[in-house]
Amino acid sequence: MSDITMAEIGKLKEGRYIVINDAPHIITNMQKSAPGKHGHAKYRVEAKHMFTGNKTVIVMTAHAHIAVPNLKKQKANVLSVSENSAQIMDMETYETFDLEIPDELKKDVESGKTILYWEIMGKRIMKEIVKG
Repeated sequence: MSDITMAEIGKLKEGRYIVINDAPHIITNMQKSAPGKHGHAKYRVEAKHMFTGNKTVIVMTAHAHIAVPNLKKQKANVLSVSENSAQIMDMETYETFDLEIPDELKKDVESGKTILYWEIMGKRIMKEIVKG
C-alpha cells in the first residue's frame, strides 16, 4: 500500500488529512471563493500539522489535486512506561517499539493498557487509550 493517494481538493472536507510540504496535515477550515468571469473557483485551506501542530494555509483551484496520506490505525499493548515514552507491542504483528506519549495521555498510559496508534507516512503517533 502506498503512503499517499491523490484527491481533488474541492471534494475534501474539514477533518480530512492532506499532505503539505511532505508532511501530513488535518484540514481545520475550508473556504470556497466564487469563480470570476473567466476564472475558476478557489479553495482557501487551513490545515494543522499532525505532529507539530503548526498551522499552514494554502490556496488552490477547486479542480486541483492534492496528496492525501493513507492512515493505518493499529492497536497495541503497553509493555512499559518511562517518562515521555512507552514501549508498546503491536497486537497484530507482535512488533515492539517505543512511542512518544502525547501530553494529553501522560496520566493515563500505564503498563498493561491497550492503546490506539496511527501509522502515517512512515511515522507513528499514539492517539488514545482503548476503553474496555
